[in-house]
Amino acid sequence: MTLAAVIHAARDLRIEEVPLGEPGPGEVLVKVEAGGICGSDLHYYQDGGFGVVRIREPMVLGHEIAGRIERLGAGVVGLAVGQTAAVNPSRPCNACAYCLRGLQNHCLDMRFYGSAMRFPHVQGGFRQKLVCLASQAVPVPDGVSVAEAAFGEPLAVCVHAVNRAGPLVGKRVLVTGSGPIGVLVALAARRAGASFICMTDLADEPLTLARRIVADATINVATHPEGLLPYEVDKGTFDVAFEASGSARAFVSALVATKPRGVIVQIGVGGEMTIPMNSVVAKEIDVRGTFRFHEEFATAVGFIASRLIDVRPLLSATLPLAEAVQAFELAGDRKQAMKVQLSFA
Repeated sequence: MTLAAVIHAARDLRIEEVPLGEPGPGEVLVKVEAGGICGSDLHYYQDGGFGVVRIREPMVLGHEIAGRIERLGAGVVGLAVGQTAAVNPSRPCNACAYCLRGLQNHCLDMRFYGSAMRFPHVQGGFRQKLVCLASQAVPVPDGVSVAEAAFGEPLAVCVHAVNRAGPLVGKRVLVTGSGPIGVLVALAARRAGASFICMTDLADEPLTLARRIVADATINVATHPEGLLPYEVDKGTFDVAFEASGSARAFVSALVATKPRGVIVQIGVGGEMTIPMNSVVAKEIDVRGTFRFHEEFATAVGFIASRLIDVRPLLSATLPLAEAVQAFELAGDRKQAMKVQLSFA
């Protein structure tokens, strides 16, 4: 058995013992040491789910995790006991039509850690120990902390989003929504060659951090709703926009500020939204969705390991597993926190 953070219903998060098996052939046992609280984790905690996805049985939360390899199953090569590793929470079947086409993020039988999208739910990684496939454990070199490694999953989401946008070298980029995903996608866009990045949000605190580490310009659209007007001249001035808030108003603002034949990548999910299709048609805008990741996980971990993308400024606080409820409350306060992690050490 091992201790874990288990959600039972909205605001009903408990620290409980859950079963722990032995690593079989091709598997490893990971001593989880760091886990980042994601927006989906917050939805489960605050609302018991999101949209039609609801908690129907107790579920271990968490999918942004890293730790140290404690035991190797038979036949595992390339990994060593004691090695720090980021754990990829994505477990595609690798047998369906999409997996065989290299589109594992669209797997028809996906088992993604800490997800209530299927029943029985897929148990998550907010636990002291975890058995996973050896292929899910991506090692990082000495000198890179487990806290940094735990950013592998959200950064992979953003690297995939940047890939969906196409070439960014020399491009002018808008990011609407400056939470963890917004800031990480801006960092990934900069790494991909974006020459100018403007970020918007409804709060000053995340924008202050964004301006300090990546953004060339920031706009609080709550206090300065006219802030994007200079970027809307001549049918728009941005080549690419990443909409990371899930807000219909943010999408519309991105559409107005994006130049003809520009690209809007929709990352945020907030339910159904109305899109002014006349503007999409008239400006010949490409609207592209982006969903999770696959090969980008190893790429993201590599960026973190080499510090080509430095995620350390995003970490606001680390609380022990015993204080999981307090950690979730803090993570839900955008004025105080960008990214909150749990410690399982």
